[in-house]
Amino acid sequence: MLYRNLAKPIFFKMDPEKAHHLVINGLHQAGKVPGGLSLLRSIYGVEETPELATDLFGIHFPSPIGLAAGLDKNGEAVEGFSSIGFGFMEVGTVTPKGQPGNEQPRLFRLPPDEALVNRMGFNNEGAEAMASRLSKLQSRRIPLGINIGKNKVTPNEQADQDYRRCISVLYPYADFFVVNISSPNTPDLRSLQHGSELALLLGSVTEEMNRQAGIHGSSKAVLVKIAPDVTDEQLEYMVDTIKVSGASGIIATNTTISREGLSHSNAKETGGLSGRPLLKRSTEIIGRIYRQTSGKLPIIGSGGVFDSEDAYAKIRAGASLVEIYTALIYEGPEVNRKLHAGLMELLRKDGFNHISEAVGADYHGK
Repeated sequence: MLYRNLAKPIFFKMDPEKAHHLVINGLHQAGKVPGGLSLLRSIYGVEETPELATDLFGIHFPSPIGLAAGLDKNGEAVEGFSSIGFGFMEVGTVTPKGQPGNEQPRLFRLPPDEALVNRMGFNNEGAEAMASRLSKLQSRRIPLGINIGKNKVTPNEQADQDYRRCISVLYPYADFFVVNISSPNTPDLRSLQHGSELALLLGSVTEEMNRQAGIHGSSKAVLVKIAPDVTDEQLEYMVDTIKVSGASGIIATNTTISREGLSHSNAKETGGLSGRPLLKRSTEIIGRIYRQTSGKLPIIGSGGVFDSEDAYAKIRAGASLVEIYTALIYEGPEVNRKLHAGLMELLRKDGFNHISEAVGADYHGK
């Protein structure tokens, strides 16, 4: 209860973005202090267990619980986040050129709703700066995904060049890539999910991934992160297009622009909502994708996961891996041990020997 009783009350009295930078800097510094990372692992680390370790995309994930993009935008605290029980993590969203993002304030807490609203706007130092930072890592303790986007000033018809540039600069440092076309905070970005734009973009991205695989001698997975604010028809088209493109999988979902059922005054703020209110919709979309693809296109579930039951619901709906973000802010790093222990218990209760047996269990009627 170290975080809940000591750190959280202090952080929640601070401006959310300042608290965020304090955490990132602290985890970054932990990697520099002798014994710092070992201390983090002893307090918050999660032991790998055969029942929950997962192999996907040719990558070994020691745990199915990962850190979603958005917390470590510049890859500053990879070693720190890798030491607090995650089975994988994403950095970014990163764009080819650094950009300041939207005006502050741009991050808001909704404590009664256990939610956040952000309109950060892809603030980051750019692909070259991230490549320089990641190149200094001695090794990666857990798989690292790099979440890539387009610069605000880049028109949609040239967006594919931004994604290609990120891939070419960062290819050696990622275990997998995530194409972010679903943030609500970059004007017109979400329109890349629809119509022929999606097919053209993913065709170009796949071409670049194949080109880099030829240069570096190893192929890597590329996933597409989609929004929850879509109609059934739009979702069906998106999934078909992603499947045909040769992409390796889908991350479902990004933040929502919906404000249904919220009680806090910050609900009026413009931006993407993350946290508990997103749980039901994101899990529903996972189930729809799994049914449409007959479970043949891997899914990483993201949105509203706070406890093991939330994570397990996404896995039973069809997710092979699950990401958290807002839960880390509200629950602290202890959340990973709770998720791990709870998932083990839920697997045993349902008579599964391995987590892969639970993936899509709702669809298969298990």
